[in-house]
Amino acid sequence: MQAGQNPIPSRFRDRADAGRYLGEALSEYARRDDVVVLALPRGGVPVGFEVARALEAPLDVFVVRKLGVPGHEELAFGAVASGGARILNRDVIRHIGLSSDVIDAVSERERAELARRERLYRGDRPDRRLAGKTVIVVDDGLATGASMRAAIAAVRAQSPARIVVAVPTAALDTCAALSAEVDELVSPLRPANFYAVSLWYDSFEQVSDDVVRRLLEKAKGELGE
Repeated sequence: MQAGQNPIPSRFRDRADAGRYLGEALSEYARRDDVVVLALPRGGVPVGFEVARALEAPLDVFVVRKLGVPGHEELAFGAVASGGARILNRDVIRHIGLSSDVIDAVSERERAELARRERLYRGDRPDRRLAGKTVIVVDDGLATGASMRAAIAAVRAQSPARIVVAVPTAALDTCAALSAEVDELVSPLRPANFYAVSLWYDSFEQVSDDVVRRLLEKAKGELGE
């Protein structure tokens, strides 16, 4: 916890509240021209908006799509992200017995949806250049970390100077695993019994595409780029 920062809450009121707290925890990155905030839509965008506002840094989205087991889509066997990165969970693939044809078919479907969402959220704005930047990747929480791992791999491929993962709350084992993959991981609330991200928010309503677009436009107006 940063000096002078409020005590870590037992829960956050909502994503905006969590983002404001996270922005305080990241204050060392404020007002630097090499910092970019990337939010994972949709839930990470309200958090990322508050972080970007606190740091006076540009905000953009970085789209990640989980790869769900056919018929049991809630069980992810991997993820794809902006820039073409694909992360696979070989343990799940072996346990379920997924064939390479099924893996490729699901991957292609999710890549098409990823491209659609990028157009929807970003319009004709060009991809943000990350080379040499300090990239802060934000989401509303980390359970298994599959989506974040795909985002990290895709961001790393663009040669940033530093990758910081920032989430308001996360599972302890996921933090331990991801900390080895990035330069810094900031997650103030790490409950011993995590279970699900939603449990650590009083309000955890679904974030719509319209909200994502509105926050991105608002950030562009306030923060530039």
